[in-house]
Amino acid sequence: MLFNSYVFIGLFLPACLIVYYLFHNKRTERLLVLLVASFIFYGYWDYRLLPLFAGSILGNWLIAKWYYRSGHKLAIPLGVFFNVLLIVIFKYADFLADSFAYVSGVDRTAWGIILPLGISFFTFQQISYLVDLKSARENFRPLHEYALYVAFFPQLIAGPIVRCSEIVAQYDLDPLRSGLYERLSKGSMLFIIGLMKKVLIADPLASAATPVFNLVAASGKVSMADAWLASINYTVQLYFDFSGYSDMAVGLGLLFGFQLPFNFNIPYISKSISEFWLRWHLTLSRFLRDYLYIPLGGSRHGLQRQMLALFITMFLAGLWHGAGWVYAVFGILHGSALCINHLWHKAGFRLPAPLAWLTFMIFFIASLAVFRSANIATSLVMVKSMFGLEGFSLATTGYYNNGLLIAGILISMVGPTSQDAVLRDLRPSPLLAMAMSAAAIYTVLTIGNHGYSEFIYFQF
Repeated sequence: MLFNSYVFIGLFLPACLIVYYLFHNKRTERLLVLLVASFIFYGYWDYRLLPLFAGSILGNWLIAKWYYRSGHKLAIPLGVFFNVLLIVIFKYADFLADSFAYVSGVDRTAWGIILPLGISFFTFQQISYLVDLKSARENFRPLHEYALYVAFFPQLIAGPIVRCSEIVAQYDLDPLRSGLYERLSKGSMLFIIGLMKKVLIADPLASAATPVFNLVAASGKVSMADAWLASINYTVQLYFDFSGYSDMAVGLGLLFGFQLPFNFNIPYISKSISEFWLRWHLTLSRFLRDYLYIPLGGSRHGLQRQMLALFITMFLAGLWHGAGWVYAVFGILHGSALCINHLWHKAGFRLPAPLAWLTFMIFFIASLAVFRSANIATSLVMVKSMFGLEGFSLATTGYYNNGLLIAGILISMVGPTSQDAVLRDLRPSPLLAMAMSAAAIYTVLTIGNHGYSEFIYFQF
């Protein structure tokens, strides 16, 4: 079920809100309402995935219960292994087998394992819960509370990646508590803004970038101008698509009385790769830092160990995005860039701010050309063409809405962020309510004109 679909906006969400608020003064019942709704939401995609999803939740909870009762030192490592094994089997088995077959020079038939939607996100949340339990066993929760933490539908498919302590502490809060109308209005505005980002900006930009990438995959050729324009369109599309989903998730959380963490802080003004990862997909960056980079040694064991920890962390972060070598190369590029950036600053070198920003953005756009490509061959053609190694043709074959692209660039860089606009800058007024209502109606009608499209991060 897509957030940007009529069945969600017109049926599922209103029904869920009505039933949830009917049980506002009954803690267990209202949590169960959200839990059942979340399983319906997940099963709507493919009911065959429900047993795996439920089994993953139950398996992790039983491991957590084992640790809570016994404190056995093997419980947490086994739990982490259980989660990693699930994601390896269901996300990477075919990729690893294909890679081995390629190196061995043998043919194989793909197993065709169904990729469970959102497995990267709900697996990371469960790993974080188990690891955090090691330092705070009192955070063990009953099954229905733990299951809701994992399955809560606003952030189930594409995040943000939430820590258990951030959400379960809010279970006790009556949704009709003080500030109800403020939460409902701000939640609605964030949802509308996220919907507008997706429908009015990200999807039209995709219609310009996707045909070019598909053409390159089919023909192995692209002009320098097309390579840059398609990659820049995708760069802006990715931001509005993913930040739009995150806005909608946070807005939905507020509608139910929960505050979810924000995920973006104007990342395209970054002047270095390290600053970028402090502004982009904040909850993933936090997870990688706390559960991978620091356990690998972080900055505590010398420069060489730190460089290795950085590189491994980003390599695995790249693979986390998908089972393909383009994602591995993306991770290698960002891991290498972080290492170089760290050494550069450690040596005391600095670039003027505009040049630093331009250098980073050229690197980032090129890395996204790799990320977006269907395979390594396509990514090589794209990158070589971008830097003139395939000629300097300025001919374009794609359709580009340059006005929308420029508007998207300005919005993504000038700000304010959606959360600042809604939580800090905008003040209640009839005029604002009318404007947002009109924007919501127009956006919903636009969905009907162009159909539904999945969010980019659903495939990861």
